Amino acid sequence: MDHAQPSLPCSVGVAAYNEETNIGPLLDALLDQHLHRVSITEIIVVASGCTDRTAPIVESYVARNPRIKLIVQPNRLGKTAAINVFLGEAREDICVLESGDTLPNEHAVESLVSMFADPCVGMTGAHKMPVNTPDHLIGLFTHLRLRLEHQLCLDIPRLGEMIAFRKVFDCIPPDIAMDEAFVEALVVQRGMSVRYAPDAIVYNMGPETLSDFVLQRRRNHAGHLYLKSKYGYAVSSIENTRVAKVALNEIWGAIRLVAALFLLAGVELYSRALGWYDFRIKHDRHVVWDMAWSQKADVATERQQTDGNDDRGPTAVAVKR
Repeated sequence: MDHAQPSLPCSVGVAAYNEETNIGPLLDALLDQHLHRVSITEIIVVASGCTDRTAPIVESYVARNPRIKLIVQPNRLGKTAAINVFLGEAREDICVLESGDTLPNEHAVESLVSMFADPCVGMTGAHKMPVNTPDHLIGLFTHLRLRLEHQLCLDIPRLGEMIAFRKVFDCIPPDIAMDEAFVEALVVQRGMSVRYAPDAIVYNMGPETLSDFVLQRRRNHAGHLYLKSKYGYAVSSIENTRVAKVALNEIWGAIRLVAALFLLAGVELYSRALGWYDFRIKHDRHVVWDMAWSQKADVATERQQTDGNDDRGPTAVAVKR
């Protein structure tokens, strides 16, 4: 932890419904954030109509840490209602909102909130990463969709799961289902910018069945269409031409990969045939190698040149791709 005086305090809100398996790890992750310019002054958990041990688990954290506060809604009234409760309680001008079924990495809050040092920034969003394994079709769907969404966000942000925003409004209308998109609309309406924070990683579990996948995508699209129809705001993912452009780039990359694999297989078969000829016909064991001179470049120099192309290292290069 860096003990330099932080300059950007924030309130963190967690909307939870029956999250007994995740709420403890989530609170631990929020308490263990690596903060430098940012401070978390309070963590407010709104437990809505929970019928499991979510509330008692949070209460055990409240007893140990005065920054944590629990608000219990006896009935489940929806995420928007929980967010409005949080907004009514939050003390800071910068709010971080996270779903109770996600986990942030240790730099998430710092990466999200530090952007508010720019007074023009009104909202920031995290980079969603699935914990599903892509070894079955629906898990692969989730990975592909979030990869496309990440590429889209690098161009025009489309934020969700974990966001930060300036508290320039008092509440969200109860008819809104897509809360993050509505916050985005309010921020843009007030002339502030929306930023994507790719280094703020938030992990979540995607659907595991086709019916759940369709249900989630259907619900989200209906909510976005309602937002556009009633409030005149369209999120970036609803613009089909923009999404198609990102998808075509991914398809072209997949085609290049498949073509390269076939070429690699051809070159490997050709090389093995030559090796068989050398061994069986020429009786040449290549004890003294014919040098592959292109491999004799200065490895250290090449590595320095590669690193010099991007000061942020291999992870940044992977994100660029």
